[in-house]
Amino acid sequence: INNVSMNALARRGMSVGEMSDYLTQREFESDEIQLEIERLCGVGLLDDSALAETLVRTLRERKGLGRSAISAELRRRKVETSAIEAALDDLEVGDELQRATEIASRRAPQLRSLDHTTAQRRLGAFLMRKGYSGSVVSAAVAAALAPSGPVFR
Repeated sequence: INNVSMNALARRGMSVGEMSDYLTQREFESDEIQLEIERLCGVGLLDDSALAETLVRTLRERKGLGRSAISAELRRRKVETSAIEAALDDLEVGDELQRATEIASRRAPQLRSLDHTTAQRRLGAFLMRKGYSGSVVSAAVAAALAPSGPVFR
C-alpha cells in the first residue's frame, strides 16, 4: 500500500478524500486505507489545507477563475470543507474585482465588431463562466467597455 500511495502522490497532489477513493479503487481494506492516510497526514504528505491554498493560487493566477469556480473545483477534488473555507477567506473581494476587470479588459478588444449590448452580454457571460459573482461581473464589464476602451458599432 505504501508504494501505491507514494506513486499516486508523485503524479500530483491529492486530498485526503481523493487518496481514500484511490486506495479503495485499488481494493485495499478500509483499515489499511485508514492507517495509510493517517501515516501520510502524519508525515505531511497529505494536507488538505496546503493543497487548497495551492489550488486557489494556481486556479486564480493561471486560469483566472473566480471564487465560486474555485470553490467548485476544490469540492470536486474532495478537499475538506474547512480547508476550502480557510483558503477562500484569503481571497479579497477587491482583489477579485481587479482580476475580473483585467480579464474583461483583455477580452473586450475581441468583441469590437459587435454592438455594445451584445458585447456586454457576451463579456458578462464569459466572466460568469469563470466563476465571478454578478456584482463583480457588472463592475468589470462596465470598466472594460467604458468609452475609453474599444469602440463598438
